[in-house]
Amino acid sequence: MSFNSARAKLGRRLRLGVIGGGPGSFIGEVHRTAARLDDNFEVVASVLSSDPQRSRAAGQAIGIAADRAYDTAAAMFEGEARRADGMDVVAIMTPNDSHHALCCAAIERNLDIICDKPLTTNLEDALDLVARVRRAGIVFCHTFNYTGFPMVRQARAMVRDGDIGEVRMVQVEYVQGHNAGLNAGERGEAAAAWRMQPEKTGASLILGDIGSHAHHMACFVGNQPFDRVCADVAAVVPGRNADDYAGVLFRLANGARGVMWVTQAGAGAVHGLHFRVFGAVGGLEWFQEEPNQLRYSRLGEPAMVFERHGPGIKPDALRASRISIGHPEGFQEAFATLYAEAAEAIVARRLGNKPDPAALNFATVEDGARTMKFIDAALESSRSGKWADCNLNV
Repeated sequence: MSFNSARAKLGRRLRLGVIGGGPGSFIGEVHRTAARLDDNFEVVASVLSSDPQRSRAAGQAIGIAADRAYDTAAAMFEGEARRADGMDVVAIMTPNDSHHALCCAAIERNLDIICDKPLTTNLEDALDLVARVRRAGIVFCHTFNYTGFPMVRQARAMVRDGDIGEVRMVQVEYVQGHNAGLNAGERGEAAAAWRMQPEKTGASLILGDIGSHAHHMACFVGNQPFDRVCADVAAVVPGRNADDYAGVLFRLANGARGVMWVTQAGAGAVHGLHFRVFGAVGGLEWFQEEPNQLRYSRLGEPAMVFERHGPGIKPDALRASRISIGHPEGFQEAFATLYAEAAEAIVARRLGNKPDPAALNFATVEDGARTMKFIDAALESSRSGKWADCNLNV
């Protein structure tokens, strides 16, 4: 399906400014590639480092004009506001502790926002952003990118349409191995990485970094929020001061039982995002490392495997798929789907139109706030040894 709505409807690409994701960043290039993949965005301005000189040099290195490769975010907001061709949208991929202030600055200038997860470092700031976004009426896309995979969209649609019956059980896990030993910063051999600093990353490394993805995935596929949690959150690597493991029992809004396991300390593990959801008459299973297939079990019938863009695929999944069956799509395309859907919503807002409801599958500022509530509840439960409420009416 064609995702190009900006040029067709607006007559030009949306002008995107990026903050963060400079030299040495993995996610920065992912964001910029995702923005360009469907030709909806043109990256016109940047702040790519907290070091002014590096920021300017890095911006020019990726093709940003010298006068728009800014040294600070404040300079970019001010400089772009003075231009007739200033940025329309800002993408934020900085350390977590800066998200709130940068989003507030963007909202004040009526800019639409694409923001990496987690939303903030605390629930209070998250709720403040919800209120600000609603008052401003801007589009806010929160990049829980794994929900952009076509077969995740297929699973969500099948649950929504009752293909597996009422949801009864959900299992979600995200098992990585890159923190199975102490890193150089933890050993005192280098400066501490920002992700290992609670003041920058938030109260829990593991819940903010990948537990947030697992939480949103379970809610997205299950078509409902968490109700309560009982969690064990800890560091399993001796000598580590940041959480690298969480085991969570949870209940969904309809009472369905769930289990979450997330860690970055699984020695030898690669990536390991995986979910299973079982209803009254069937179940679904998906592995992010085999993203083009969705397993479908049925009570009293043979199991099936749906192929991306193959027979039986729902419109939701077809909409998120770019190429025909047999040609794999992966992480980068899923990320780009969120950018493409955000572009549809942003163009509609700027034209004074209502967006296509089918384009509104990306996570919002409200989803980000629900994740922050989940993190708070999981940590409260881990400390108390009791179930903790996870409801957030936003």
